[in-house]
Amino acid sequence: MSNCLVAQSGGPTSVINATLAGVVKANQLNPVYDIVYGGLHGVEGILQEMLVDLTHMSEMDNLILKQTPASALGSCRYKLKRANVKDFERIVEVLRKYNIETMFYIGGNDSMDTVAALSEYAEAHNITDLRFVGCPKTVDNDLMVTDHCPGFGSAAKFIANTALQTWLDVNVYTRQEVFVLETMGRDAGWLAASACLSGIVDLVVLPEIPFNKEVFLAQVKKHIDTKNKCYVVVSEGVKYPDGNYLAAGEAKNDGFGHAVLGGAGQAVRQLILDSGVASRVKVQDLSTAQRCHTTDQSLVDVEESFKLGMSAHMRSMDKSFTGNMVGVKRVSNHPYNVEYFATKASNVANHVKHFPAEWMLPDYAGVSQEALDYMRPLINGSPVIHYNEGVQAYLKPFYLKK
Repeated sequence: MSNCLVAQSGGPTSVINATLAGVVKANQLNPVYDIVYGGLHGVEGILQEMLVDLTHMSEMDNLILKQTPASALGSCRYKLKRANVKDFERIVEVLRKYNIETMFYIGGNDSMDTVAALSEYAEAHNITDLRFVGCPKTVDNDLMVTDHCPGFGSAAKFIANTALQTWLDVNVYTRQEVFVLETMGRDAGWLAASACLSGIVDLVVLPEIPFNKEVFLAQVKKHIDTKNKCYVVVSEGVKYPDGNYLAAGEAKNDGFGHAVLGGAGQAVRQLILDSGVASRVKVQDLSTAQRCHTTDQSLVDVEESFKLGMSAHMRSMDKSFTGNMVGVKRVSNHPYNVEYFATKASNVANHVKHFPAEWMLPDYAGVSQEALDYMRPLINGSPVIHYNEGVQAYLKPFYLKK
């Protein structure tokens, strides 16, 4: 038999390791491959032959891996450019050296582009002994075709609960106050919208609609005049009509050429203070916490991520299965049920699934019931989290092991 390789790329989620655990466990139950290799730091590490053997992972390690924050194999922001033929040649060389037939790549939009690019290269060069399979993940929930992305449910649960908790905190005082919660979301507003699951959000500002300062400030004033408080949620990717980011400071680029943002909450704070609508504004930027807070995982999210990894492994038994991403299809909402399917990675790569305009209420007043019905099942349930003396147990990242 041959071997397989699984690697992770892009920004982590709190359940990205559940998909990795699913691939490993599937091969233990059905040994399609002799060895399951883990690629450290995505394609960047694969190019350097940074591989570890995951084949005989223990049951307990597999269990703890599912609750381990961040990417246990390490990640990268390395863009595999089609014009850089040497990278493709090197990856093929490494895969063949270790008798690797199938490469599973867990990641978001750019990772699916990597899967598509590798499969295109193999087809163009009549390479029939190597296959490439994508497993989606992203807290941003912005991948096309799939109903939702593994990682979003847990991030949404964390955001909704954080919104509720901070709202209760800010309301203990009688003083006038605006509270601004900033979430991730460079191009899509799914994370900011998920705060509305808390039921307490007054205003939510999403990147899908150009920011109207006058309308926004008028709405803040309305809430301040009515109840002396206003709870605002803003996505980091919000832009003015001219295309400039609301975020304070100059946006830089990550390794994929995307803007690295942050500061939208502070920009909103300054707008409110400068307008005189309110005299006190507090900002909470959820930053990295929203994607790695595994003690608030959604049970639905963990289970789906694990099963998706198992489904990808099972489908790879088909020697013609390559260049595909395994996605999630919602079968029903009452009761909530999903199934797994495959689509070409090229259908997902370089596209963005925006938060639907029809789900946004006018004047930043929140999201529709349809949006809440879509998101609510994804945050349900809590897995049993294992602790060591009060601190969550985690598997030591493979890139730190010697």
